[in-house]
Amino acid sequence: MKKLVVATLIVFVVLVAGVTAIGYALPQGHVASREGTFEAAPSEVFDTIVDVARYPDWRTDISRIDVLSDAPRTWREHSGGDAITFATVESRRAELLQVRIADPELPFGGTWTYELAPAGAGTRLTITERGEVYNPIFRFVSRFVIGHTATLDTYLADLHRRLAR
Repeated sequence: MKKLVVATLIVFVVLVAGVTAIGYALPQGHVASREGTFEAAPSEVFDTIVDVARYPDWRTDISRIDVLSDAPRTWREHSGGDAITFATVESRRAELLQVRIADPELPFGGTWTYELAPAGAGTRLTITERGEVYNPIFRFVSRFVIGHTATLDTYLADLHRRLAR
């Protein structure tokens, strides 16, 4: 029994060391982008994505929003047991929205840029995440377990459901 415990502990330590080493080898920064087309006008899509107070009504990963400031718009998103504070960097109605993670204590950071363009009678929305993952274990998980586009994909799917006609 004692040998099994020691062997299990050795395997665990080797596994954590390997994940950490791979995490250190990965770049701290990444860029991920996703695009969606909507049957709504750019102004309607824009109005939906800037109305952060209503996120819990349509975003499946958000349980609560605390609007902290209007100039610049700053808010905290609650998801499960986690909370992330965001701040608006730039906003041009029906064209562009850029937000950044505004919490320096998190093991990750970065910006999301929403670019809107007319697409026939609707809108093409491109979301680009320029992220940084500071902790090497989180970097490994972000790259190989969760994937850099998972949150983008969920956001676009939720937005499609919200704007469905």
